[in-house]
Amino acid sequence: MDETTRTALLRRAALNNAGWCGAVCRAHGLAPRYDGEQLWFSARRTPPMYPDAVTLEPGVPARNVVRGVDTASAGCSVKDSFADLDLAREGFEVLFEAQWIHRPAGAPLPESEAAGLEWSEVSGAEELAAWGAAFDGGEGAGGDGPFRPGLLGEGIAFLAGRVDGRIVAGAVASTGGGVVGVSNLFGAAWAGVLGAVRARWPELDVVGYEHGEDLEAAVRAGFAPIGPLRVWFFAQ
Repeated sequence: MDETTRTALLRRAALNNAGWCGAVCRAHGLAPRYDGEQLWFSARRTPPMYPDAVTLEPGVPARNVVRGVDTASAGCSVKDSFADLDLAREGFEVLFEAQWIHRPAGAPLPESEAAGLEWSEVSGAEELAAWGAAFDGGEGAGGDGPFRPGLLGEGIAFLAGRVDGRIVAGAVASTGGGVVGVSNLFGAAWAGVLGAVRARWPELDVVGYEHGEDLEAAVRAGFAPIGPLRVWFFAQ
């Protein structure tokens, strides 16, 4: 893959991820915005585990990122999509590093990691609550969790792998930036998730990000790492 193609894919992956984060924020009553084509951000604190800003282009000045977010309350974070920011002088610390991953449309599906799972999309608030509880290991946060019924709609699918009707694996698939982003993967799920994504959006490449053992599992499922990202956390 040449550098021009790789950078274009990184931009699409970052834009897709910002779109998903924006949907979560809007479901919580927030109003995130875009600063041109460089940055997505929320002036009010986002739900836990979701960034307050996402860079969409390489080389965004740190001051542009910081000026739009709320560092006065605990938990502010920034997704540095190209791992090229230095936010240490702004009081941030690196929370973790990861790799963006990419899988072309039409690539052969991997072998199933967990036989016997039946896959379907979540529909309705009750099913979404059950999905959220499974994602949290059986200790769902109910209405206080990030996944609200307003997220159920065109362009976003909560995928559920079930055994005897019980959700044991899943992921979120969301469109945007001309790709499908997969996030919040749990259970031995890649084969089933990719099959479900292909059935709904066969023409779109699949992107996401992972690190550690989860990155290794994604590579086994046919993804290729295409570039680093960092998540910065405001250290008060």
